[in-house]
Amino acid sequence: MESSSILDSLGVEIIGVMAPVSICMFLVVLLTYSLSVTSDPQIRTAANLIYVENPSDSATVKLEGSLENAIVFVVLVAAVTFVLVLLFYYNFTNFLKHYMRFSAFFVLGTMGGAIFLSIIQHFSIPVDSITCFILLFNFTILGTLSVFSEGMPIVVRQCYMVVMGIVVAAWFTKLPEWTTWFILVALALYDLVAVLAPGGPLKLLVELASTRDEELPAMVYEARPTVSSNRGRNGSSLRVLVGGGGGGVSDSGSVELQAVGNHNVTNLDYNAVAVMDIDSVDGVARSSLAGNPRERHVTSPVSSEHSAANRESVAEEEMSPLVELMGWGDNREESRGLEVEESDNIDRGIKLGLGDFIFYSVLVGRAAMYDLMTVYACYLAIISGLGCTLILLSVYNKALPALPISIMLGVVFYFLTRLLMEPFVVGVATNLMMF
Repeated sequence: MESSSILDSLGVEIIGVMAPVSICMFLVVLLTYSLSVTSDPQIRTAANLIYVENPSDSATVKLEGSLENAIVFVVLVAAVTFVLVLLFYYNFTNFLKHYMRFSAFFVLGTMGGAIFLSIIQHFSIPVDSITCFILLFNFTILGTLSVFSEGMPIVVRQCYMVVMGIVVAAWFTKLPEWTTWFILVALALYDLVAVLAPGGPLKLLVELASTRDEELPAMVYEARPTVSSNRGRNGSSLRVLVGGGGGGVSDSGSVELQAVGNHNVTNLDYNAVAVMDIDSVDGVARSSLAGNPRERHVTSPVSSEHSAANRESVAEEEMSPLVELMGWGDNREESRGLEVEESDNIDRGIKLGLGDFIFYSVLVGRAAMYDLMTVYACYLAIISGLGCTLILLSVYNKALPALPISIMLGVVFYFLTRLLMEPFVVGVATNLMMF
């Protein structure tokens, strides 16, 4: 069988990842416009513990204070990530999963509830408090159960991951402008160090999960259901695209883009015994698989050598397709092992961390506070950066950070559009120039 190119299924993977990201960014922009979200200088979060930005402050004061806020925020994210690595290393997986569920409950119940009430008040939706509470309670409980629940439909889990990204991003857009930009750039640089540097917390977490062949203890968006490799053989082929750290729930989802492959596929021995029933009449041999491996019927001593030579080939030819599918076959040819491994790689889709949803959406949400032209530019920059990251993942097949390319392109395009493109287009439009 010819080995397929690593780029054959890249288009499907890119669409499966970019579609939810685009939906999340679009809804954050829609919330920003509809609710007229503006920066709140008095808001106090983990992102502005040191300096509270004031519009009357000078540019130098804002620069120094925002830089201090970004450094403190990244240090907090790194510390929390190291704690998560230690807990996962000492097999506190259940504790981590319960923590993720509590984070989902807090985000959907409190932060999401506040946005829900703002929408009701802004659009004057006629609903009583009891009905509102019941709807919010059921929505929150369902979202909490969808986290790390195997019996939950994959579509429900995907929708709630997007919703949580929208809720957290909508709150992050309320941060002061200078602090927001410095935090985005600092997180992009932190991703590079945490993933690529030896001993980086995200790199340790990813390698530990790959070694144990376990799911990452983080909130991630699954592009498609994954197939556990524990059912048929010992080995893992994990392809994950997850996001950088952040505040609140995004701390728990601080894992990075990676492609970890363990190509040592160990096949289990097939214990079925092929029982031969050979008739040497006219040189024709007929074989069958009997239910009892002890019953063997050989009619001629002359055909004993022939039957011994063909016993292995008969077992391979008449093996049940179900047995082959479950990986129980005695795959002695290297090509068959490669086919099984390639099918594993296909079954495992790319996963996108909640941190990516949040900070991509924060960037376009901040751009939406200026004008739509910057929104278009930032969106195209983020999508282009995400596509480049996915291509690098397919080519190099090694751990790569997910945020840096998209965030850096988005920040550069934002300021280029705001400082150069917007004045040029406005000047051309006001002077009625056509070209």
